Amino acid sequence: MNNSFTTAWGTFELARFPENPREQLRAWDAADEYLLRHLKEGPATGGPTGVTPESDAPVPLDGAAVTVLGDRWGALSTALAAAAGSLTAVTDSYLSARAIAANLARNGLDPASVDVRSTQDAPPPRIDVLLVRVPKSLALLEDQLHRLAPALHEGTVVVGTGMVTEIHTSTLQLFERLLGPTRTSLAARKARLIHTAPDPALDRPANPWPLRYRLPDGIGVLSGRQVANQAGVFCADRLDIGTRFFLQHLPDLHDARRVVDLGCGNGIVGTAAALTAPDAELLFVDESFQAVASAEETFRSNLGPDARAEFLVGDALADIPDASVDVVLLNPPFHSHQATTDAIARRMFTGARRVLRPGGELRVVGNRHLGYHVTLRRLFGNCRTVAGSPKFTVLGAVRR
Repeated sequence: MNNSFTTAWGTFELARFPENPREQLRAWDAADEYLLRHLKEGPATGGPTGVTPESDAPVPLDGAAVTVLGDRWGALSTALAAAAGSLTAVTDSYLSARAIAANLARNGLDPASVDVRSTQDAPPPRIDVLLVRVPKSLALLEDQLHRLAPALHEGTVVVGTGMVTEIHTSTLQLFERLLGPTRTSLAARKARLIHTAPDPALDRPANPWPLRYRLPDGIGVLSGRQVANQAGVFCADRLDIGTRFFLQHLPDLHDARRVVDLGCGNGIVGTAAALTAPDAELLFVDESFQAVASAEETFRSNLGPDARAEFLVGDALADIPDASVDVVLLNPPFHSHQATTDAIARRMFTGARRVLRPGGELRVVGNRHLGYHVTLRRLFGNCRTVAGSPKFTVLGAVRR
């Protein structure tokens, strides 16, 4: 597979993180290419009026404080690292942050040349050029535009990018409501640009994130408990049916010393485990900074500030010692941005087998059609169906 990304600033060798030879997925797409071409060449964009004509001119980067929001695998940061006066990359993804650093180093650039910040960190104080890779979650975009808006000024150039399927009327309305007059470009190779002219006098509504709500009754130890959701975390305002089903079929945890809620999201599953087994130490792990922040608030609000737990933003279980865990609880994702893949689940299963003590169990919930039992039998040598419904199945695999 060709991993060479050619731009007006040079050709760069790029890879996703972690690298996986079995997954033939590039570290960039047409939306990244379209945005970079616009920055250098200023292509005509068309579309509704409402932004000054200067938005169609090449964007001056030399000496500018540039912020890139949501750079997925480092394509934008790597291409622009040497061109911008200063470059800040804001991401919710630990894997994206690692990809940015790895791709900079791969191309002979200093990883420290890009200030990588999480979506939970303080935003940069001034932004002259804001580049937005539109995320899948409109809520995350809303939260981040709220947070970044105070750093913009009247002369800030704002350009968003995404595939046509990622940019909706609601996306454009959000830019307009929170930043200023907005228009979209013509499509090119199924990608589109968003141009916004910041209005410092705009009366923005309050940021509604994070969202907090009470769980319904009738769900065991979690009945009536409070949940916290940062923007972009799955199922922001309700208990999803997959998690509800999983909660009915958690393993016996009374003898467990250490339990991992892997891919923890807002921490509901791990919090239920902690309430069931108060002597166990809980570890909440997710690659999303927003998710881990949500899980910590959910846990602390229900078990108190002194309850034993760790909260780790990381690459699945890569930082967990071998044979150190009794139970891993997992509802694995099966999307990597727009790509449907089981690579993430397979890596989680493999990591779980490594960190489990002999006799320790991985308990998994997933959509029935995904067929996780096949992979689990291959990795663990065993797998049993704990429970099933028309849509979901709960599986258990034991480390021998």
